[in-house]
Amino acid sequence: MKSGFIEISPVLPSQDIDRDVAWYLKYVGFELLHKDDMYAVLRRENLCIHLQWHADTKDDPLLGGSVIKIFVKDIEPLFLEFVNRGTVSKDKLRIQTPWNTSEFGFYDLNKNAVFIVQDL
Repeated sequence: MKSGFIEISPVLPSQDIDRDVAWYLKYVGFELLHKDDMYAVLRRENLCIHLQWHADTKDDPLLGGSVIKIFVKDIEPLFLEFVNRGTVSKDKLRIQTPWNTSEFGFYDLNKNAVFIVQDL
């Protein structure tokens, strides 16, 4: 089965979204695709980095498990595969999020979050 995988994007913790976006723009040459108070998406050619604000508390650690986003062309066959594998339950697919994706996610054994995402 062809999966339609497109790319994988790390989601990095940030204590200051504005500061970190400015750093990636100036020192790494990324361009800004999206930014709000809690989240930013930057791209350079085929590379994409997401920044997510964390409070750096016990409930919201800055350096907890990592997050990755795996972008795909067609999410539904992969979602059904992961439901059949017992990885996720049928209620985990989020269709047409406010940020223009459909996605589902799960945690690995090390508490790393893995999201499968289709841009709309």
